Amino acid sequence: MLLLEQLLNGLQYSALLFLLASGLTLIFGIMGVINLAQGAFYMVGAFCAAYTAIASGSFWLGGLAALAGAALYGLVIETGIIRRLYNRDHLDQVLATLAVVFFTNELITLLFGRSPPAMPTPDWYNVFVEVLPGLMYPVSRMLFIGAGLLVALGMWLLINHTRLGMLIRAGADDHEMVGALGVNISRLYTLVFVFGCMLCGLAGFMAAPLLSVEIGMGEKVLITTFVVIVVGGVGSVRGALAGALLIGMVDSLGRAYIPPLLDQLLPADVSGALSGGLVSASAYIVMALVLLVRPRGLLPARA
Repeated sequence: MLLLEQLLNGLQYSALLFLLASGLTLIFGIMGVINLAQGAFYMVGAFCAAYTAIASGSFWLGGLAALAGAALYGLVIETGIIRRLYNRDHLDQVLATLAVVFFTNELITLLFGRSPPAMPTPDWYNVFVEVLPGLMYPVSRMLFIGAGLLVALGMWLLINHTRLGMLIRAGADDHEMVGALGVNISRLYTLVFVFGCMLCGLAGFMAAPLLSVEIGMGEKVLITTFVVIVVGGVGSVRGALAGALLIGMVDSLGRAYIPPLLDQLLPADVSGALSGGLVSASAYIVMALVLLVRPRGLLPARA
């Protein structure tokens, strides 16, 4: 039962990582922009969801506010800053988007203050259901897993079976040729960026009732998101899914099994510090092992 519960926890964490990583890898794969501000849009979505739910008393209205808030803020950032970075060096992109992170933290502080809001949830959200005989699991985490699965399916359909997806794939291969054929490449870039921000807003909405909604919450998960992209393959959405599943499972199972295993093998004063370090470093160890075998990631984008 412990194994099954940790596998479900791993799926929930994988869903969070995929929502963040898919938008980030889509932006980089299509636009060539390294966006360190991805965590900022996640935070904006969480704050919009929490304060809208508090003001309106509606959980789902908070979700709509998270999507709209992250998308609108993403539109402002793309038109005001990111659009000027398309033909610039990656170092310029890193510095500019890092500045967006600091600016967003201060903006949220001015608008909402530093006190973490508690997002209200409906009664059914906190119910436990019997997934298997003897295994109770919260509806909130199952909803998170379901959202991740729906987004993965939706992105597959969007990219592979729609005209917009055809333009996205073509833009990733040769954006100059796409522009020469009459496609407004600037508008396409804006749509891709705003869509990636909406995925971050959705992640913020789903995480707001489960995690602490606070200033800087995006930075805590941003590094792990980049690890997911490197493991899965830079610029590949299916690679982001594979990397999120692998890192999420390794993190969840490591937290459950590494500490008791080391307690049996080592003295208590040694095992405590060592197990904490191994759990924290597990994602980076997996990344190093994957890159040794597959330097371009598990499922890289086409060269």
